[in-house]
Amino acid sequence: MRDPEITLRFLAAPTDAGRSGSVGAGRVLEWIDKAGYAAAARWSGGYTVTAYVGNVRFRRPVEVGHLVEARARVILTGRSSMHITVQVSSGPPTTGGLEPATQCLMIFVAVGEDGRPTPVPTLEPRSMEERLLADWAERRKDLRGQVQAAMEQQTYSAVGTAPREVLRFLAAPTDVNWGGKVHGGIVMRWIDEAAHVLVTRWTHNPLNVAVFTGGVRFYQPLRIGDLVEVEARLLHTGPHAVHVGVHVRSGDPATGRLELTTFCRTVFVVLDEERRAATVPRWEPVSEEDRALDDHAVELVAIRERFGE
Repeated sequence: MRDPEITLRFLAAPTDAGRSGSVGAGRVLEWIDKAGYAAAARWSGGYTVTAYVGNVRFRRPVEVGHLVEARARVILTGRSSMHITVQVSSGPPTTGGLEPATQCLMIFVAVGEDGRPTPVPTLEPRSMEERLLADWAERRKDLRGQVQAAMEQQTYSAVGTAPREVLRFLAAPTDVNWGGKVHGGIVMRWIDEAAHVLVTRWTHNPLNVAVFTGGVRFYQPLRIGDLVEVEARLLHTGPHAVHVGVHVRSGDPATGRLELTTFCRTVFVVLDEERRAATVPRWEPVSEEDRALDDHAVELVAIRERFGE
């Protein structure tokens, strides 16, 4: 039987540091994607693509110089899909003690040379733990469906008055994955960066960190040389948090026509100089679209709370 689990271990480098001095959330998301891909490729025996990333909660920072362990495990399979849990832990290399930093559920799809989904081996649970994990992944399908339906019903247009930031650039050769396209971890890093710019401009405080990223759905591949547009839009503010919706679009720079490739929601917390939660300036919705998106952000929190997330 194929091994459903794989562990990557390495040191967090100074180049991994984010704005707060600790490793940036975008870099952690890259590690999550790489570990998930490694597990999916081993299980399927071929190339796989990221289809979904959900419920990434950043519980504690990863410090530069610490030993990092990213453990990915296949817990449920479909015809061509693999549900994979990824847990990132870290700690001082001098002690060897590792503490969980974040975890999430990912879905990868195996594809053949023609780019179409291809069957993967079926995972048969061999222990009570594996059966419980498979059941948990099955239950999350309903949560994922409700979140996705709520997100797809929303309208993002020029009528909205909410603060927004747009980053535009070309996808570089250094962004390539093993299949010749931009890998999902890079896209998630762009999402984190655009959201950080927006939150910084709104709060006038660059010391802000992502505490949650969810509902990351990859609609189509993004290719090297594509024109990329990452739009972050403020959805809702709480006492210490800013909820942001991010759309990633891409296309041929010769035509300028861009299509949606990825969409997600992320939540940032703003910190003071002592790294405690700081008060966030309140945003007041103005237009009908603003109010709908503000309600939408609150609804997503309620949906996850109903599922105990």
